[in-house]
Amino acid sequence: MLNQHVLILNKNYEPFSVCTAKRAIVLVFLGKAEVVEHRLETVRSAFRSYPLPSIVRLMVYVRIPHKGIILSRKNIMKRDGHQCQYCGTPKGPLTVDHVLPKNRGGEDTWENLVCACLACNNRKGDKTAEQARMRLLRSPKRPTHLHFIQNYVGGSDHRWRPYLFLE
Repeated sequence: MLNQHVLILNKNYEPFSVCTAKRAIVLVFLGKAEVVEHRLETVRSAFRSYPLPSIVRLMVYVRIPHKGIILSRKNIMKRDGHQCQYCGTPKGPLTVDHVLPKNRGGEDTWENLVCACLACNNRKGDKTAEQARMRLLRSPKRPTHLHFIQNYVGGSDHRWRPYLFLE
């Protein structure tokens, strides 16, 4: 129960991060955060029971450094939802494909790399998508930290949706 995910909001209610319920409870008891929304489950101490937090807000504004998300195979797969961006299949081994092939001047950038299944990657080869008569389901773009926090919503609390701009 203490390993459940909790959304952390900055002082201005901007999504900041995701942590475990145990870490969120520690932040609340140290006076560094306040509970905004809680779950039905409770955590018991020797003398009291406390509602398990779902969303906490930091008491002090923390500036988010604009380092950006590191360009890696793992993060490209996360951004694309672990599905081929040409046919949409989530099955089979997935690879990373250059939309504009490297031999035609394509670079390793967020806007030029997509997740692809082996069949689509082999079919496309060293051609552009238009030459191979293939279409991208979504055009690739650089993700923000909010994008990765939004990915937790699928298996996490419905109370997060308004704070992640999904409603």
